[in-house]
Amino acid sequence: MTLSFGSERIQRIAIVGTGVMGSGIAQIAAQAGIQVKLFDAREGAAQAARDHLGQTLAKLAEKGKITADEADATLARLQVAGSLGELADSNLVVEAIIERLDAKQALLAELEAVVSADCILATNTSSLSVTSIARGCQRPQRVAGFHFFNPVPLMKVVEVVDGLAGDPQVGDCLIALATRMGHRGIRAKDTPGFIINHAGRAYSTEALQMLKEGIAEPADIDRILREGLGFRMGPLELFDLTALDVSHPVIESIYNQFYQEPRYRPAALTRQMLEAGFVGRKAGRGFYRYADGKMIDPPAPQPVPNVTAMPPVWIGAENDPDRQRLGELLKSLGANLEQGAEPSSEALCLLAPYGVDATTACQHFGTDPARTLCIDLLLDLQRHRCLMQNPATSSAMRDAAHALLAADGVGVTVINDSVGFVAQRVLALIVNLAGDIVQQRIASVDDLDEGVRRGLGYPQGPLAWGDSVGPARLLHILERMTGLTGDARYRPGPWLRRRAALGLSLRHAEPALG
Repeated sequence: MTLSFGSERIQRIAIVGTGVMGSGIAQIAAQAGIQVKLFDAREGAAQAARDHLGQTLAKLAEKGKITADEADATLARLQVAGSLGELADSNLVVEAIIERLDAKQALLAELEAVVSADCILATNTSSLSVTSIARGCQRPQRVAGFHFFNPVPLMKVVEVVDGLAGDPQVGDCLIALATRMGHRGIRAKDTPGFIINHAGRAYSTEALQMLKEGIAEPADIDRILREGLGFRMGPLELFDLTALDVSHPVIESIYNQFYQEPRYRPAALTRQMLEAGFVGRKAGRGFYRYADGKMIDPPAPQPVPNVTAMPPVWIGAENDPDRQRLGELLKSLGANLEQGAEPSSEALCLLAPYGVDATTACQHFGTDPARTLCIDLLLDLQRHRCLMQNPATSSAMRDAAHALLAADGVGVTVINDSVGFVAQRVLALIVNLAGDIVQQRIASVDDLDEGVRRGLGYPQGPLAWGDSVGPARLLHILERMTGLTGDARYRPGPWLRRRAALGLSLRHAEPALG
């Protein structure tokens, strides 16, 4: 099929399915000056959606976000269709119905009998294959993914997904249309999870793995990643918000669609929670408890111990800059630092390793395990600090280290022994997975970074973030975690490994062939 028009000629859009997602898409399209028809198989649903959108637009006008005239004009562009036949003059139809393959295939077959040959058919699917959805169509080349995120008016990113049979011009048209509607369109190959849900696997699944290993409590994991790395929400808080009846099936689906790739391995815990009905905020219980949508008794930070006599501190670091950085921090906190090549028999041994657990760090630096804790220097130490004990660490030394590092009021969390602490292993996996996504040509470097930043709310795009930490350091963390655990989930991908070896930016694209 050769398209006879570009995005600027898309003036009539139809939305089939007027739930939260469909209504959001309709709103931004109408605000962009496009005529929109709303259709829903449920009696009265399309009209109810239009009425609700009218209220939303009125509120935006009251707040000064748009003018009253703009609100009226936008609402006038929203029309209700009583049947699919009334969508015949549409330039684009976006389906936002139930996330079920057979239902979407049946709808597209019905639409093909109604619309013109050059009408684009787009699916808002979040997890189904666009290629599979288009399989039963007479013209599968005009079908593409157009995946928005909730709430659509605020989440200004949309994935444009090319099916294997899709015409690239269709994707080009949708990318340009996204811009017209005030959103950043990011181009994705048709693979499980597309870009954003795919990239988000590392953050969520690794938190579950750490719970499984008994490294820390949910609130501690969330606090370290939120305060220490700057995520808007911790991964377990996020599970409660999105609800496990939505997120766990996606985890299982992506894992199975990638033929049990270890990087996407689900956790038995979330399956059990799902069976118990502990799906999150909407059910009143998930990883936390809720009433009326608000958390009940939010977990408090770990209390700072009362220590009267502080031992001297001996630092073990893998490089001079880390030794200097940690030393300056400890001096500012009033610590008495030992300067010897080996610690005294009274010293608190504070080590700063990468990728290993505290037990291995003790062996490497030759310190007494009872007097040893580790600190994660990957964190922003002015916002949060993470200490890691080993199985032999004495309570007195643990309390001394905690009290010392909390002396200036900055939060401190103590965790159990773990390869890569909490932050190191999570960030390394995020960056590694991002590299694999661009290596597989699922997305470009720019689309990956911008899509994840906008869609998941990360402080930086993963590859840019990896550059700021250092590709070689992240590779080192992954290699050590792989060696100590034997778990293929931590194996470094070629994108990260090659760029770290060559001293290149992780945003350095593959050179063109020929």
